[in-house]
Amino acid sequence: MNGSRHDTAPSRSAGAEVSCVLDAKAELAECPVWSADEQALYWVDILAPALHRLDPATGETMTWTMPKRIGSFGLRRSGGAVVALADGFYLFDFGTGTLSLLARPAEHVPGTRFNDGKTSPEGRFWAGTMDEQALTRPVGALYRLDPDGSLHQMVGGLIVSNGLAWSGDGRTMFHSDSKARVIWAYDYDQEHGTIANRRVLARPTEEAGRPDGAATDVDGFYWSAGISAGVLNRWSPDGRLDRTIPLPCSNPTMPCFGGPDMKTIFVTSLRHDLPADVLAAKPLSGGIFAVRVDVAGVPVARFTG
Repeated sequence: MNGSRHDTAPSRSAGAEVSCVLDAKAELAECPVWSADEQALYWVDILAPALHRLDPATGETMTWTMPKRIGSFGLRRSGGAVVALADGFYLFDFGTGTLSLLARPAEHVPGTRFNDGKTSPEGRFWAGTMDEQALTRPVGALYRLDPDGSLHQMVGGLIVSNGLAWSGDGRTMFHSDSKARVIWAYDYDQEHGTIANRRVLARPTEEAGRPDGAATDVDGFYWSAGISAGVLNRWSPDGRLDRTIPLPCSNPTMPCFGGPDMKTIFVTSLRHDLPADVLAAKPLSGGIFAVRVDVAGVPVARFTG
């Protein structure tokens, strides 16, 4: 996979059915996770730290406040969630609201925190750190949390770890560095949780949409929130920008597939630090949007720990 085919013009799906399912006015909404059992959407606000649950059918919401910034989380097979707070991984009980420390990196780099994370097909949880201090230092890393609670650094030298997703067959892992403006693909070994053969899938420009959170569909395409361009981008397995969908927000942060047929893409967004003129032009920024598409998404697994 490489970035050599980006001169092919993508279709700009201006007519895509897009709606705001929650005018959340979130500071930094991220990590939407669909629970098929409940037909509900979970998501986080990193800066007003909380984990939220939305029932799209009724509009009913629930909120669990977090003690520090929450970058991402995964639902657990046994109930509850695994959450990546600023400094490490915790188990969370929805019923009691209690957090239990599971693992922390051996060394904490000042000015960094955990960011994007997702559960791999076989049930491990992956999350990476980012340089929150300057957004320029390659001091972030990608970690793999195993069900036994052991923690393994898998990639280093990142500025903002982001964009984790797996192909439908579980044999390819996608990962991005938002500030380096690169999307990678790896060969993925589900048995051992190892990655190999890193190659560049795409190098999106600011104008096309710097890559943020992501999801995959059953046809092997990679859907990336183009945070700098207010769009949702669909990248082909050979690195071609296949489709661009404008969104009614200035800065989308992450998509996930959901709905009864898995053909609705829920997209989170932010409003933190947006200038007044941008908020006036895009007042729904910080909301959660639903985009109807013609292809089903790959379900995200649950953490087995």
